[in-house]
Amino acid sequence: MEREEISLTGTTETLLITLYGKALESREPDSLLNDHFAEQIVSRIDYDFAKLKVDRNLSIGLAARAGVLDDWVRAFVGRHPDAIVLHLGCGLDTRVSRIDPPSSVEWFDVDYPEVIDLRRRLYPDRENCRMVASSVTVGDWLAQVPRDRPAMIVAEGLTPYLDADQGKELLSQLVSHLRAGGELICDVYSELGLKFVRQSPSFQATGAEIHWAIDDPRDLERAVPGLRLVDDVSAYRPQHIARMDWFARWIVLVWSFIPALRKIGRLLRFRF
Repeated sequence: MEREEISLTGTTETLLITLYGKALESREPDSLLNDHFAEQIVSRIDYDFAKLKVDRNLSIGLAARAGVLDDWVRAFVGRHPDAIVLHLGCGLDTRVSRIDPPSSVEWFDVDYPEVIDLRRRLYPDRENCRMVASSVTVGDWLAQVPRDRPAMIVAEGLTPYLDADQGKELLSQLVSHLRAGGELICDVYSELGLKFVRQSPSFQATGAEIHWAIDDPRDLERAVPGLRLVDDVSAYRPQHIARMDWFARWIVLVWSFIPALRKIGRLLRFRF
């Protein structure tokens, strides 16, 4: 099979970290995600994934984060079989395959044109799943999204790459447009969390930049009328931490006693 050549750099290149991490985790005998489609996608891309330095601990962490978000999406779709799902900054993530929503759900995968172009070459067509080639913060892509159906907004790995004003404006536009209400789920990092991410070997390999730190999730409630925080959790549950090596487990244990370190990275769920 001919492999797909890619020319992603900076921000768009970071999507390969999450894709590869989920693929690696799915090779584990006790895999959380069992994301074997991610493995297939990795095998079809002409890229030196070794340069990203994704180790087992990181792959488990990425899978744990995705698993929590997946569970929230499944629960929402289960309650609202007529829902729309907006997967913002989707990258090459296989979430729609992992969730496998019924055909009554309308799914939108939104990302930069060069990412969607690659995604179209790698992914088969799927009923009621649209690929939208646009930056999430510019253009009129939102006009094609129905306003009168319950909506699940998924923003995994997106917020750090926006600036604060840009991010708050995007969320305000989404809440205003989606009149039937719904939920927003995302991962966020504190200012200290962004510093740790910037220093990670995987992130440094891409040359990307990150900007938006969210130290207090309630700031989003105050900035975006209609948002209400309902969940603020860590992706690192005890059963996930137990799968990491001893040094990573020790680090997580120490951090759990220090408030500033406990809050460096969180998973949030809002209703609107």
